[in-house]
Amino acid sequence: MLRVLVTGFEPFGGESVNPSELAAHGLAAAPPPGLRLATAVLPVSYAGALPALRAAIARQEPDVVLGTGLAGGRPHIAVERIAINVDDARIPDNDGARLIDAPVVAGGPAAYFATVPIKALTVAIRAALVPAEVSQSAGTFLCNHVFYQCCHIAATERPGLRVGFLHLPWLPEQAITRPGEASMTLPAVLAGLHAALTALRDGVADPLRAEGAAS
Repeated sequence: MLRVLVTGFEPFGGESVNPSELAAHGLAAAPPPGLRLATAVLPVSYAGALPALRAAIARQEPDVVLGTGLAGGRPHIAVERIAINVDDARIPDNDGARLIDAPVVAGGPAAYFATVPIKALTVAIRAALVPAEVSQSAGTFLCNHVFYQCCHIAATERPGLRVGFLHLPWLPEQAITRPGEASMTLPAVLAGLHAALTALRDGVADPLRAEGAAS
């Protein structure tokens, strides 16, 4: 049985909720059948995120780590293609730390590609009637930081571990104070994540179809 670890994040930036934290709790309460699912909520902290990630991986021994995080303003679930070796924060983390033009891992590769089938996951989420796109940038804050760190663990310590990352939109209660910003309900987020996890469980391969950005 496929073992999957789904991670989310605590609230940050003055928010009282984080959709990725609520999604992790929702998946733990009602996981898709046919896989062994574990979840972990990580601190929005450069100092704390990696130890929490390592502890969860050591505890669960997953075959796949699927990270999730908030990307407010995006109108869809974003299936990330690449993690880059740069921390360049617009805002501080929850400890007050702010890294600018710093490597995630000193001496590490410039980037890692996701090792889950990103296009298959995108198609599966859309088939569940939830908007989804392949994204070419996971940003340069804690989401990218954890995505890169997890890829680096897979590349240097845990051969065979597959890694992916999904960005989630604002929840409606977050977007209501941001006129014009897109949002997605938690049930829709969970439906999309269920679809993605089911595609992983079923071993669906990437289709030969374009999902690149025009600019």
